[in-house]
Amino acid sequence: MAFYYDSNPTTESNKKVISYRKNGVNFEFTTDTDVFSKSDVDFGSDLMISAMIEDLKENNVKVSSFLDLGCGYGVVGIVMKSVFKAASVTCLDKNTRAVGLTKENAKNNGTPLKQVLASDCLSALTEEDVFDVVATNPPVRAGKQTVFAFYEQAFEHMHEGSYIYVVLQRKQGAPSTEKKLMELFGNVTTVDIAAGYRVMRSIKQ
Repeated sequence: MAFYYDSNPTTESNKKVISYRKNGVNFEFTTDTDVFSKSDVDFGSDLMISAMIEDLKENNVKVSSFLDLGCGYGVVGIVMKSVFKAASVTCLDKNTRAVGLTKENAKNNGTPLKQVLASDCLSALTEEDVFDVVATNPPVRAGKQTVFAFYEQAFEHMHEGSYIYVVLQRKQGAPSTEKKLMELFGNVTTVDIAAGYRVMRSIKQ
């Protein structure tokens, strides 16, 4: 059985286009089999996008570089590029089909991205790749070890003052993620909660 966190999906492709509206902008995303939330933009990502935009603007954060970690078909990175137009946006996903869709969706929505890479966690990045903001809706089905590797490796690609946002359901491990973020960053703030989902933010000190 194939999963969205597999590197090379083998299920026959069956693309479809879904519509999404955020921050007053209409988007269209092409999705496919074996990618995360193929039928519509998932609630957690939608919640994180809203909370993140509001929080960054409230704190007057200059977003010059943004990482969409575990990007799926590119929703978070593409929407953030449309809001923070000066930001250079990088999207990473282990799933090669998702990577291809992200490139296609960035082009179709007129949101040029700096780089879209197939990557096991953050392994495809170099030491020069450092971000002001990192966002992830982590692949909980891949296991806690993988999820925590997301946070640990993201920490190494953030500079002092950088923000990381994570969205998880409580039943999927939000409390353990909160504990892990506290261990890594020394701080964690819940910026939004809805329908069992929690959006958490930590700042690298």
